[in-house]
Amino acid sequence: MDNVGEFNVGPIIPTLAGAPHLFGDWHGIQPWLVKRGIFLNFSLNEEYMGNITGGKTRANVLAGQVAGELDIDWQRLAGVNGFWTHMLVVNGHGRSFSQAVGDSVTNPEQIYGARGNVVAHLVELYADKTFFNKHVILSLGDIPTGSFFSFDYTACFFMNVSVCSNFAPGKYNPGGRDWPSGNLGGVLRIRPTDQTYIMGGVFAVSPHAYNGGISGWAMAQSGLGKVTSQFEIGWMPEFGRNKLRGNYKIGYWYDNSRYPNLYEDINGNSFQATGQSRRYEAGMNVAWLMFDQMLMRNGPGLTNGLIIEGGAGYAQGNEVAMRDREWVGFVDSGTSWRRPGDFVGILFQHVDMSRTVSLQQESSQALGQPFLSNQWGPVYGIQNWENMYEAFYSINLAPATNLQADFQYMQHPGATTTFKDIAVLGGQFTTNF
Repeated sequence: MDNVGEFNVGPIIPTLAGAPHLFGDWHGIQPWLVKRGIFLNFSLNEEYMGNITGGKTRANVLAGQVAGELDIDWQRLAGVNGFWTHMLVVNGHGRSFSQAVGDSVTNPEQIYGARGNVVAHLVELYADKTFFNKHVILSLGDIPTGSFFSFDYTACFFMNVSVCSNFAPGKYNPGGRDWPSGNLGGVLRIRPTDQTYIMGGVFAVSPHAYNGGISGWAMAQSGLGKVTSQFEIGWMPEFGRNKLRGNYKIGYWYDNSRYPNLYEDINGNSFQATGQSRRYEAGMNVAWLMFDQMLMRNGPGLTNGLIIEGGAGYAQGNEVAMRDREWVGFVDSGTSWRRPGDFVGILFQHVDMSRTVSLQQESSQALGQPFLSNQWGPVYGIQNWENMYEAFYSINLAPATNLQADFQYMQHPGATTTFKDIAVLGGQFTTNF
């Protein structure tokens, strides 16, 4: 993901539109469009990975996507002050590597399905309006919640999507589904200073497996009566004469839907053992603390330097199979060794599954019943914890074009001891046309 965040389009969201392109300025077309407030971009991401040891089966997977992005500054185009619109569609192919190796708790791939097998899957379609010299920003439309809340533009350097660009477990629950799913709703962002913000959002919760249907375009789905309310405060300091940029944020969301308890029946016993109706809980809570901080600068860009990133995310364990995730990593650009377009990084993640889901699985085992799937897919044993380690090197081949070599190691795959630890080798080719 080279050049992520290098160019800001609109009042909030970093984007690749306007950044370097493989085909330059498109024979003058790009500058002509940008002058008129039209930011058009196409990008390609192709990934291949396979496990060299461990897991349910030996497998290898090729997956990828093409993305098309259109951002319009209506002040430049039509004189409407402080008004932007954003649209992003993707076309993807491939299948889930996690499913093949028996580890649904983590996703080693960035591209892993959920694009609907359609020509153009809608990811986002929304508008921004700024007020008071961009100190107040209102966004309305079909919005991936993670493009605003618990967002970290440095995390997608890594192929493992569990923290790209926001964290699991939050983004895999109906109230916080993220990219490539949009959520009907709005976000109000208040910036008391250029380095601080307070942000709140309200989004419709889809009771269906896919927001907007399989294609993403069916925004007026049935059953959208419940909402999730999200809140985040952030600090974006720059330290020293080299302007070492940091991002620090803490957030919370509450979904007022009702969800089944993963273990209990209406009397608090195992619903599998008693056959009684399951207990339903009112509401779901998710919280997070995240940061990234440049420690040493190697160039003028947002990501040109040695950066430390990390965080912790929590979800309500009686309703969500994954209770918490913690992570820390380092990313560095290649300026120090005269390869300014190269990047290298290491990442560690730890996951704890909820005690409630472990009780459910212990009940299944005692009753001789198969384990029940949960938000993270098939279950192959009693789930407790999992560690993930990742290292990568990304080589800049041409303008806005990188080839990344990636190694990942999953300890207790699927958060069980059923399969041997998994070692994965992979690669990723990205370009911004």
